Amino acid sequence: MKKGSLFIVSAPSGTGKTTILQRLLAELPALRFSVSHTTRPPRPGEQQGKDYHFVDRRQFEVMRDDDTFLEWAEVHGNLYGTSRQAVEEVLAEGIDVILDIDVQGARQVASTTDAVSVFIVPPSREELRRRLTFRNTDSTETVNLRLQNAGKEMEAVAEYRHIIVNDSIEEAVEMFRAVVLATRSAGRRRFDGSAIDTGLCGVP
Repeated sequence: MKKGSLFIVSAPSGTGKTTILQRLLAELPALRFSVSHTTRPPRPGEQQGKDYHFVDRRQFEVMRDDDTFLEWAEVHGNLYGTSRQAVEEVLAEGIDVILDIDVQGARQVASTTDAVSVFIVPPSREELRRRLTFRNTDSTETVNLRLQNAGKEMEAVAEYRHIIVNDSIEEAVEMFRAVVLATRSAGRRRFDGSAIDTGLCGVP
């Protein structure tokens, strides 16, 4: 069995990343989302263990000091981290894993793995402000802070292997889908993620 591939996806808040990932995970087999640990409180509708593993700061810090995380970062005053063991176990099963992490975390993962990195950007700053305001979950001050952080995050775009502009959800999903499938092909794996028997087809 071939090991799965690791994908990093980063994007400024409000870019539509969650919607893109939900669509992608529903369409492609052998693809799994890594559920991060976080100290931020749950938003309405979010579920423990499905959207995030919600923990308090003390618990997070103990896990961090025990080297539990593949990566961790502090974003908007909250801590986020990815369980190293959980990711490695899924990859060993031949399943691809997507890490939804910020630029800080992406740099940590990229320095120790061969993860495929994807950055999703909005079509414009004005559209990003409209989306952040329209979802009506943050105060004006928070929206302005997220816009400032978005500008800083997008300075790191050149560090990513693939860039996807979310002007259309359908097109953005198709672009991301192409990245995953091309990675499987390069790794001698089929559409469904299973290994190709290279001995039968003469592929090195």
